[in-house]
Amino acid sequence: MSERPTLAEVFSRAEYRLSGHGPRNADVLKAVLEQVDGNMESDMYGKGKVIEDFQEEMAAYLGKEAAVFFPSGTMAQQIALRIHCDEKKLAQVAYHPLCHLEIHEEDGLKELHGIRPILLADRHRLITLEDVTGLGEEIACLLLELPQREIGGQLPEFRELEAIAAYCREKGIKLHLDGARLFEILPYYGKTAAEVCALFDSVYVSFYKSIGGIAGAILAGDAGFAEQSKVWKRRHGGDLISLYPYILTSAHYFKERIGRMDRYYREALALSEQFQACRGVTTRPAVPVSNLFHVHFDAPKDKVETLLIALCEETGIGVTGSLRDFDGETSYFELSVGDGYALVPEERRNDMFRSLDGKLSGIL
Repeated sequence: MSERPTLAEVFSRAEYRLSGHGPRNADVLKAVLEQVDGNMESDMYGKGKVIEDFQEEMAAYLGKEAAVFFPSGTMAQQIALRIHCDEKKLAQVAYHPLCHLEIHEEDGLKELHGIRPILLADRHRLITLEDVTGLGEEIACLLLELPQREIGGQLPEFRELEAIAAYCREKGIKLHLDGARLFEILPYYGKTAAEVCALFDSVYVSFYKSIGGIAGAILAGDAGFAEQSKVWKRRHGGDLISLYPYILTSAHYFKERIGRMDRYYREALALSEQFQACRGVTTRPAVPVSNLFHVHFDAPKDKVETLLIALCEETGIGVTGSLRDFDGETSYFELSVGDGYALVPEERRNDMFRSLDGKLSGIL
């Protein structure tokens, strides 16, 4: 008797997927390289036309003096905080309890740089101006993640963001933006990237999330900050002899998808409504503020996982490949709308939601 396939397995084989841009396979690179002149010279240890042109383009887009391409956001953000701490001669920063640096990086900031993080706000809500003004300890830098991924991609209102930035300037606190998903929040704010980034001293953006590149990140700020970040990138081993496969895919998919962020956002709003119309399902936030949101089920992980496997096998539509326990009695998954959503025929999607609602009635 063969084993039951896992949720990840059926999702990977699904004819359609509600989330993302499709499979992350070699076609992501192949589609780009087929358009590249084979005589193009690669970058070499952080120098060369291919990397310098892209850095200049992104600096202009983000409204900063300079930008540096990094192989990973983990490297870029630790370096940003190190530079700000060194400048202030104070090895303390503040960020959200569910910040990527705190929960996904094996204490890299503490172990590699000796920087002590102060956790602001309750883990289930956003950092507010009151949290920042009430901080009882001196810090060199405050990191804000927009949107706050681990709590469903929530966002502060822009006026609140402006107030936090003004307070930080007044107190001499550097403000760093974890903008891994910056591009995705611009439709909600109705702002350009430069307008958002103007509130921050340094900015990190990712090119493998909704942009869909292979890997890579940009760290941007003033010219002095950028030059220091290049030194630290070398120290971290981030100056690979060539990074052009990452740069080329980042540049290609940025141009291809940056204009689709508003569409992804509108589709996320519609998708959230369809999920919430099913019994025992809520989304966080109730009304998404980007293309990313969390879907919560009023049932435990094991029951919902079995249900989603059957749903995918029946309809050919993959809802998610990863379901998480929330509190022992309920479960949830993260959904990020990309190109895949528009490929799902509307009638099949509607049939899938009717089936989901019916199946949920059997476990609630």
